[in-house]
Amino acid sequence: MKYEIIADKHIERIIGKWKKSNPNLFKKFVSVINDIAEHPRTGIGHPEALVGCQDITYSRHIDAQNRIIYDIHDDIVEVLLLKVEGHYNDK
Repeated sequence: MKYEIIADKHIERIIGKWKKSNPNLFKKFVSVINDIAEHPRTGIGHPEALVGCQDITYSRHIDAQNRIIYDIHDDIVEVLLLKVEGHYNDK
């Protein structure tokens, strides 16, 4: 079963920026997103459940400075991207 990946306009703009200005980061992002769609709780990017989020909010590393934070909704087979840029409060 493959999960549908949902992103808002803000996240889509960040991804578009990476595609133009940082193709290597974009390529890593696509690899991690494809892995999340297949199995959102395991795989590449060191997936980890965020503490206190009732096992629905996870994070994965894209590179040392960027990670993806996302919610998994098993009942509707969707993954909602919450954040894709930065790591904690780094900028």
